[in-house]
Amino acid sequence: MTETTAPIVENLRTSTTARIGWAVLIAATLYVCYFSHLGAIGFVGPDEPRYAWIARDMAETGDWVTPRLYGKPWFEKPPLFYWGAALCFKLFGVSEAAARLPSAISALLATLAMAWLALRLYGAETARWLLLLLPTTVGMIGFSHAAATDMPFSGMLTIAMVCAAVVLGLTRNENTPILPRTPWLALILFGFFLGLAVLAKGPAAVILFGGAILFWALFTKRWRDAFRLLHPAAIAAFCLTALPWYVLCARRNPDFFRIFMIEHNFKRYLTPEFQHIQPFWFYLPVLLVMLLPWTAVMLWAAIEGGSRIAESKRISPGTLFLLSWSGFVVLFFGLSQSKLPGYILPSIAAICLIVTHACVSMASAHLKSFRLVVITAGVILFFLFSLIRVATPHVSQASEKFGVMASLIIALMGAANISFGIFYPSCSGTDLRKLLAASAVVPILLALSLTDGLLSSYFRWDPSGRSLSEEIRRNGIPSQELLVRAMGRGQRYSLSFYLHNEVTEWEADHPRNGYLLSGGKYCRGMIGADLTCEEIPFNLEKTGFFLYRIERRSPDTLPDRRQPH
Repeated sequence: MTETTAPIVENLRTSTTARIGWAVLIAATLYVCYFSHLGAIGFVGPDEPRYAWIARDMAETGDWVTPRLYGKPWFEKPPLFYWGAALCFKLFGVSEAAARLPSAISALLATLAMAWLALRLYGAETARWLLLLLPTTVGMIGFSHAAATDMPFSGMLTIAMVCAAVVLGLTRNENTPILPRTPWLALILFGFFLGLAVLAKGPAAVILFGGAILFWALFTKRWRDAFRLLHPAAIAAFCLTALPWYVLCARRNPDFFRIFMIEHNFKRYLTPEFQHIQPFWFYLPVLLVMLLPWTAVMLWAAIEGGSRIAESKRISPGTLFLLSWSGFVVLFFGLSQSKLPGYILPSIAAICLIVTHACVSMASAHLKSFRLVVITAGVILFFLFSLIRVATPHVSQASEKFGVMASLIIALMGAANISFGIFYPSCSGTDLRKLLAASAVVPILLALSLTDGLLSSYFRWDPSGRSLSEEIRRNGIPSQELLVRAMGRGQRYSLSFYLHNEVTEWEADHPRNGYLLSGGKYCRGMIGADLTCEEIPFNLEKTGFFLYRIERRSPDTLPDRRQPH
């Protein structure tokens, strides 16, 4: 009796230990990838500081309908991100981390929804691996740390698509009742989250959803199932979620629909007016970068999965749903006249689930090709590690610290690939051996811990306006009298946010008294003869800018232009 029960007890202990290990590893991955270092750098680029300004304005004024930038209506994007950031400002105070928290939460919710879909479509093994592989991709990490609309839009659309999969009957299994019932909860949630996606970025949500479902229905011939998504419950939930803000905003602002719909949606897609012109193949390298460090796994899954489909000439409705979803997103924005990397973010979750399922179902059967592709990718990354370490000291303006940080991060990505390639195919063994394979994400988590040092060493000066604003306040400079010259618009928007006042550019044709913040040393060459220029001590090493006091000369000190020189 003792001999019989001993192996069972040992297996139970092993299984319990493995479950605890998986839970700890997944929780650590979700936290580190989505919530760590949210305030590592100040607001950068033109979007983050402007969106944060609008959110702060909503929190301060209590006007949750009309987005306002510098006191004027701003209709570039709908309000979902502004609402989320404003609520975080009220709860946690105004900070970079609070402004980026809505994106991090959206990424978390989308990941959990995709893990649930993976569980219902492909089983627990795929769901566990998705919870590790999806959060560790560059795309999910980067956009979850941005105070922008891309991740809230992608997150809400992803959850809506998961609900749509339920309505379409893709998540049915042996435990599902034979007689189908109306999935009321799924229909309501589908309409609700699709409405939130429309509140995050506009009508693109409906187009992306509609195109993906159209492709799926065309390939599967399941038109009847597709039309279930037009159930009155789903339509009512969608309208009650999305329409009230649009109606209220249009009533208060007569120009809303012209500016938002025509200029920032149709013109952005159909014309190159917004100067984001890229070639048609632009999103191919973007996808390869966004799926790092698992790009090699994606390529292997595409090759082996494509071969399997070609041989069997069949594909499951669930996988076809994911392919239609991701494929239409890339196709739709690939045809756009205005292209930015964040546009295809809604495709990343679907692609990652396809890749994860391919690994679980095919890696053991194609052991040689899997190891060859993934380990080769790791070796290439280690080669890049060596190349960067050698080349950095010889690159102009490249700091030694940046070279060390960048090469370490690349080396850790290479280590993750090599570990994944070596241990994953052996996962047919015990639970602890599977957990050992899962620990391949640990180098990625270590790499994320180095991001603060990487960002600080990459830039010679703070690219945001945070350091500048600190020095300006330390010098007691009134922000209302501040002018800037030779400053990028992103840094100017950021400086305006931190100073809580719109900072304007210096106009040589309309000079006035004030303080001039300039990247150039020669003040006299920037101003007219009727102005004086006094340099004020400023921390150049920290900010990269000079500060001058500009005043108009008194009449008796002006040069007499009537006298010959």
